[in-house]
Amino acid sequence: MATFHAGQRTDRAVLPQQPALEFASADTPENRDETGRERLTTRRRAASGVEHVRGETLSGALTTGRVTPDRPVREAGRKAQPAVFVLDKHGAPLQPTTPARARKLLKQGRAAVHRHTPFVIRMKDRTVTQSSVHGVELGIDPGSQYTGFAVFATTRTEAGATRRGLYAIELAHRGNQIRDKLARRAAYRRGRRTRNLRYRTPRFLNRRRPKGWLAPSLKHRLDTVLSWANRLARWAPISKVHIENTSFDTHALSVGRPLESTDYQKGSLYYCEAREYLSVKWGRACAYCGVRAVRLNIDHIHPRSRGGADRVSNLVLCCAPCNQAKSNRPVEEFLAHNPPALRRVLSQVKAPLRDAAAVNATRWAIQQTLATAFPVVCSASGGRTKWNRQRLGLPKTHTLDALCVGSLDELSQYPAVFLSVTATGRGTYARTSADKYGFPRLYRPRTKLVHGYATGDLAQAVVPSGKKAGTHVGRISVRTRGNFNIRTSQGLLQGIRHTYFHLLQRADGYGYTARPEGAPSSPPEAARTDQRRLR
Repeated sequence: MATFHAGQRTDRAVLPQQPALEFASADTPENRDETGRERLTTRRRAASGVEHVRGETLSGALTTGRVTPDRPVREAGRKAQPAVFVLDKHGAPLQPTTPARARKLLKQGRAAVHRHTPFVIRMKDRTVTQSSVHGVELGIDPGSQYTGFAVFATTRTEAGATRRGLYAIELAHRGNQIRDKLARRAAYRRGRRTRNLRYRTPRFLNRRRPKGWLAPSLKHRLDTVLSWANRLARWAPISKVHIENTSFDTHALSVGRPLESTDYQKGSLYYCEAREYLSVKWGRACAYCGVRAVRLNIDHIHPRSRGGADRVSNLVLCCAPCNQAKSNRPVEEFLAHNPPALRRVLSQVKAPLRDAAAVNATRWAIQQTLATAFPVVCSASGGRTKWNRQRLGLPKTHTLDALCVGSLDELSQYPAVFLSVTATGRGTYARTSADKYGFPRLYRPRTKLVHGYATGDLAQAVVPSGKKAGTHVGRISVRTRGNFNIRTSQGLLQGIRHTYFHLLQRADGYGYTARPEGAPSSPPEAARTDQRRLR
């Protein structure tokens, strides 16, 4: 219900919305808009490590042999279609409904389409006071590159709390892109200062950072998480927010006494923290062969028998076959037959934990900001989220982590499809594009709107005749001559007259695509590599 395919008839016109600024990267559909759908074979393919039994999805833990008597794996519940957000006649959020119910309301004329993606309908004959609104809850799993959102309904009984997943969103941040642009700008300014130009008074000595200042790349994560939390609150009656922001000391909980002096250095906590550090640094995969979903051992890059130290910088995670094959050989000798793997290991050893630092720097700021916007905000630990996910037999995804945040006993259902949202930005102030030599390549018009459309708008083109006859839905790229380009799931169509277009949704700085739950996430930067293909 959240995606319109090419050739499908819409029920109602989209309500008027405020125009948005142009963003260049909305011209390509891959992970930026709802027209960039997965192939049918990919959509039908089961996730890795997932087994279907009587229509219910179980975890790969049943097949990998990790089920232990003290940690039984339960059924994760059935997959269901994402819910549809509903507003009353005055715009107040009502209880989300099913896609079948939403289609029935649209056909009866009792509702109109309020927003295309995420799909929101507005009732014409009902208000909040005339409806029964039980409320929903929001789970947030903040991360460095991705943040998961899950809207769910909770039923509390004497047996415990049962959650029913209604809608899931995976938000891809553009913090790395902002960091790279700031570094490039700093290099330009540094180059201007060293040239033989007129004297400029230094400004770096009279700048003060306010209390609580965050770098622009980190501030972007904070702003986008808060923005989408507020958006979901406008479409759904959110009564409580669960956010993951802490990790606990497992060894301190188990020993029953406070740790002192060298206990932290040589006790169990040292190896627990070291293993978690290495898991994050090496992506929870074998450093030598890259295999996942197996038990990993801690290995010394330079063996201790040859003078290697026990410092974390000399440790990696590897599978048992690689650990036995390497034995006490140095990594240069072990990977001599595989130079690319050797270069990757040696470069990763020196790589800092930039993503982990970004999460630690913003997690408390996100919680404090949410506490001022929502009445109830509950914090949870990453260890509890992982325990809930493994106990219910769910695969590791950002959206399912958000669904498992906090206190959870049972899970009745979860969305089979989640909405992948990519932060693309709203374009640039520059009206000139330069080539690799620095000369102007083209000049952009100063007006973003052309015949009422802007680049990045989602529109429907109905071409009556000719080689391009048919109905096409996708993101458009405007041209001053009046012939626009549109990119759909079938490809790029150029030179379609503006009179054939019908606006579905304004560009808002984000791109959308519907993806099946359990599908691997593509890197955020990969969704922006061809952002100038329509230029």
